[in-house]
Amino acid sequence: MTNQLNELRALAARAENRRTETGIPRVAMVQGEIPEHLLAAVYEPMINLILQGSKSMTIGDRTLRYDLATYFVMSIELPAVGQVHPAASGEPYLAVSLTLEPTILATLLADLPKPTGHYDKEAGFSVAAVTPDLMDAWVRLLRLMGRPEEIAALAPVYEREILYRVLQGPHGWMLRDIAAPDSAMARVSLAIQYIRRDFAKPIRVETLAQQAAMSVSAFHRHFKAVTALSPLQYQKRVRLLQARTLLVANAKSVTSAAFEVGYESATQFSRDYARIFGLSPARDAARILGETRGVTRQEKMAFNRE
Repeated sequence: MTNQLNELRALAARAENRRTETGIPRVAMVQGEIPEHLLAAVYEPMINLILQGSKSMTIGDRTLRYDLATYFVMSIELPAVGQVHPAASGEPYLAVSLTLEPTILATLLADLPKPTGHYDKEAGFSVAAVTPDLMDAWVRLLRLMGRPEEIAALAPVYEREILYRVLQGPHGWMLRDIAAPDSAMARVSLAIQYIRRDFAKPIRVETLAQQAAMSVSAFHRHFKAVTALSPLQYQKRVRLLQARTLLVANAKSVTSAAFEVGYESATQFSRDYARIFGLSPARDAARILGETRGVTRQEKMAFNRE
């Protein structure tokens, strides 16, 4: 696979240290050091292939690391904290990703025979080693960046092949669950959409369970298995990520951000924030601003006022 990997690196060489569009629908790439705060987010369902360096992802209390020539599948929207690492030889981190579209998966699955085996896995994320066939499909897809006139005709074919290869691997059950409306993962996904839509409002697990057509105990168990978080923990992570955006991008005060994302106590908000991000809200915002654009001494002093 060395030649394939080298070609993929060359094709993705123009990627920047942020999500870089390729011109191919649902396909993006990224290269180099990425600020930590940009890697703390609610991630969309995707397949992410590492071409150089490595990356770690922390979801709930689980941390996964994936290295060169491995791929990461996230089958559901999950709040996570990531960190990228250069290669041991110094080359920058480099990766490509494909956002998963359930309707495309459903169409593909309709053309395939039903699986004969049984699985009882539920986690919504995992890592596996890439195969030569999967790598080859990625090469043909990224070559289209240099032939944009062929994207409309050929990109859907190569995307289907990538999905097919993943379906044949250890993550195949995960992709099947995305497209199966009655699966536990699909039901949890509906609950996640509800939480994210009204994240600032109080939620009742009983209401979520009812919407998922599960008992409260079954819903809680499935939700935790898929996301590594309880429903209330999931909501809290979404609130804190949104609050971080309000503090940094919108220059909100700590108290305003806390109340806007649904907290009733700024003190409790600050405790939860520091537990997740390692610093108080004000100090974390000052650090991020200092890294991204440089802050004045007066700004730092203002942020340091708790």
